[in-house]
Amino acid sequence: MFIVLLKFSDNKAKASEYMDSHNAWIKKGFDDDVFLLVGSIEPGAGGSVIAHNSTLEEIQSRVNDDPFVSEDVVKAEIIEISPKKADERLSFLLA
Repeated sequence: MFIVLLKFSDNKAKASEYMDSHNAWIKKGFDDDVFLLVGSIEPGAGGSVIAHNSTLEEIQSRVNDDPFVSEDVVKAEIIEISPKKADERLSFLLA
């Protein structure tokens, strides 16, 4: 499981230019059953993704395909987590 932090770079002003393609990238992550949750880092600092069903290399490749990353709108940090305990509603994450 991974937490991906997408923190705005000095090129934040270019975000609107790539928003449609960034949203398509997000949709593909959900369609591929990799993304579990996507949201903003408040206050207006960027975005975050919780992902699973992938290796670190696959996540790195997917993150590099995000137009926000490739166009230097955000800087990505990938944190790998090995879940050990979860609320029963999230038990599927322990598999």
